[in-house]
Amino acid sequence: MTIKINDNNFEFHPCGTAFWQEQEMLLISDVHLGKISHFRKFGSAVPHKAIRKNFEELDAVVDHFQPQKICFLGDLFHSTINSEWNLFENWKNLISSEVMLIAGNHDVISPLKYETLKIDIVQKLKIGDFLLTHHPEENEGFFNICGHIHPGFTLRGKGRQVLKLRCFYKSPQQLILPAFGEFTGNYMMQPEKEDQIFAITKNEVILIE
Repeated sequence: MTIKINDNNFEFHPCGTAFWQEQEMLLISDVHLGKISHFRKFGSAVPHKAIRKNFEELDAVVDHFQPQKICFLGDLFHSTINSEWNLFENWKNLISSEVMLIAGNHDVISPLKYETLKIDIVQKLKIGDFLLTHHPEENEGFFNICGHIHPGFTLRGKGRQVLKLRCFYKSPQQLILPAFGEFTGNYMMQPEKEDQIFAITKNEVILIE
């Protein structure tokens, strides 16, 4: 699914990322690395293989798009450093893309750690008439691309069937990306008249309304 925003093309991938074609930039939000290890540390029965799932998905989408730049839209890590940091270091060292992080409310790891991996951290990023942030923001003259909300949408069938899916949520001046990470949860959106829902299934992204 590719959409056009302000004469720029954004390709939505079923893993929850958006590829900005003109910038050759892959946008990824709310990975929350380390969250699964945090759960396991405190006794939650989360399978260990779930930790690898995030990195397998990252490898697959980077291999698919071959981006020059990767921009994480905040909450790359869930909390303080744990064993998943070593996995992230290995992942970063194996890719050729430039990586930057727009700091989110969960990003508490020292910037010095990212500096050693040649990852720039910023609070927000302006590119042309686009404003990239973690929290949704309104800034006159800019189209905002952000994360934080973990948008989802509830599909209801005639027989009381209910299906809850992650989604890309687009309003006239804003695009909210879904959470990329495993076990992050979703906030079910209530679209207004001019909003669009791009629901994510296993293999595709579908425009709902």
